[in-house]
Amino acid sequence: MLLLGEKDIQKAIHITQITDSLEHAYKLYHQKQFVMGQRMQLSTGENTFLLMPCIAAESIGTKIVSVFPDNIETPVTQGLMILLCGKSGQVKAILNGTTLTNMRTGSLGGLAVRHLAKRDAKIIGLVGLGAQGLHQLTAACKERDFNKIVLWNRSRPKTEAFIEKLKLKIAPDIDITAEDSLEKLVKQSDIVITATTSKQPVLPNNQHIYSGKLIIGIGSFRVDMREFPEALFKGASRMYIDTLDAKNETGDVIDPLKNAWMAPRQIIPFSNVIVNKVGAINRTDERPVLFKSTGMALFDLVAALKIYESAVQRNIGQKVYL
Repeated sequence: MLLLGEKDIQKAIHITQITDSLEHAYKLYHQKQFVMGQRMQLSTGENTFLLMPCIAAESIGTKIVSVFPDNIETPVTQGLMILLCGKSGQVKAILNGTTLTNMRTGSLGGLAVRHLAKRDAKIIGLVGLGAQGLHQLTAACKERDFNKIVLWNRSRPKTEAFIEKLKLKIAPDIDITAEDSLEKLVKQSDIVITATTSKQPVLPNNQHIYSGKLIIGIGSFRVDMREFPEALFKGASRMYIDTLDAKNETGDVIDPLKNAWMAPRQIIPFSNVIVNKVGAINRTDERPVLFKSTGMALFDLVAALKIYESAVQRNIGQKVYL
């Protein structure tokens, strides 16, 4: 059995390799070549515990995750990933689930940029400067040649430390600025990413500022969470979701359907884009395009398998014999 901590994972693989592997995961999802139930969620107040098992690609994976939004000294999202052989049931590896989650979720946003963003997108905005926001920008900057990043966070003291970490992960010539106004952030950005656990919409309820933009929602994963405002749903041409379970899991999909702000035909599995089942997006249409991710165990399994294979090949990690 191989133990892979944070530094091991970072040595073993680059985030673009995770992004590429998730393209394969979407194909498995579309072809239904997996076994996966809806993830189990237990909540106590603002805190959530999740159990996410899946079988695919001759492997078995189970991720155990805790999400504690008020954490300051420790990460908001923490966990472990257990990877087993699908033929023998033998445990092959235990991975740092926090690092795995951050990298694969960042890569999901990166894939949305790869397939949905305009080719000439130059400015990207981020709302929420946690660990997930850092990985979102890291992955996104591998998909487009941005010249500017605009940041907003409710806690301004956190911004400087975030910028210093971000500079280590992206091209040095990208300008990074912080905005006090969310409306100003949206207006100047070609792509906007929200990475919060807010229960109330974090973006302005002004339909006119979203024309032609790609809006990526990463943070809300519970029915009582929502990052997108009503006006954004009403003005959008379509919303891509990474899993059909999102229709039952997040307020960012439940609310617009329940209130008829969007029609069911406008909610499209993102796997349809990956396998070319839907045509190319008409980027002359000035209505915004939405991408909403809640994640699923299949992504974790495929990403963990890719990390494990790379670590074995490069002799990274600690071997443990039980």
